[in-house]
Amino acid sequence: MRAVGLMKHGGPEVLQVVDVPEVQAGPGQVRIQVRAAAVNPTDTLARNGSRAEQQKSDPPPYVPGMDIAGTVDQVGEGVTTGVLVGDRVMAMVVPKASHGAYREQIVLDQRAVVAAPSWSRHAEACTLPMNGLTAQLSLDLLNLTEGQTLAVTGAAGAYGGYVIQLAKAAGLTVIADASDADKELVTSLGADFVVTRGDDVADRIRQQFPDGVDGLADGAVLNALAVPAVRDGGDFTAVRGYEGTAERGINFTTTFVRSYDGEFEKLDRLRQLAETSTLSLRVADTYPPERASEAHARLEAGGTRGRLVIEF
Repeated sequence: MRAVGLMKHGGPEVLQVVDVPEVQAGPGQVRIQVRAAAVNPTDTLARNGSRAEQQKSDPPPYVPGMDIAGTVDQVGEGVTTGVLVGDRVMAMVVPKASHGAYREQIVLDQRAVVAAPSWSRHAEACTLPMNGLTAQLSLDLLNLTEGQTLAVTGAAGAYGGYVIQLAKAAGLTVIADASDADKELVTSLGADFVVTRGDDVADRIRQQFPDGVDGLADGAVLNALAVPAVRDGGDFTAVRGYEGTAERGINFTTTFVRSYDGEFEKLDRLRQLAETSTLSLRVADTYPPERASEAHARLEAGGTRGRLVIEF
């Protein structure tokens, strides 16, 4: 069975098509014939060695990827979620060794798998699970209520876009950053205010909200540079582990989406929101497995809007 993996860490060129054993669904599991896998920034970290310490006990090949869409082709005993062979589904994958999203076939716990939005292509559906759950986790950690203000950095990206749309669905007022080229996009996603992105974005947010915003989701990984935008006693959540330092009563949290693995109801709610077009599924381009290295190189070059997708 084909997969895209790496035998050693390095640049995009280390990605290659590899052969991995066929897998079978056990009790409470489903097997998916993967048709599409999204390429995310976290995949590049798994490839370039940034997470080598976490992988050192596993033999290669290492198969990256956290987002899939495809068709169920095997259902194990005791599955109670209603999924059937032939169903079009999507899921988040927590990768380990060769168990990553970039493979033709994968077995997952039943609660990690939900129906794909009925109108979506596989390439579109695979852009939702990991980024959507990450955005939802950030909002759950910020714990804002209807009418409060949220700032979003990295707003034009997949995570930032989902944060904006989920926040608007929850009745929040959203201020987001964007380059001049992305302001129209970010406005179309629902941002109430759009300011120019950059290291001094906190100053521009304060110009709109002099007392600071109630919460901030830092998709641009600005970390300490973005903290001044938050009001005293407000909330700040980071996507790359930044924990902040005690100041002005701000509550710092870290958004690690692996904690939402198997959260069937949360992922299925994202599906429902996509069904009504409350959430937009954005695909930038698709690549065959043999050109996965090109997808990684393009993502790392920056400027991609929507997800790059490997199609099997």
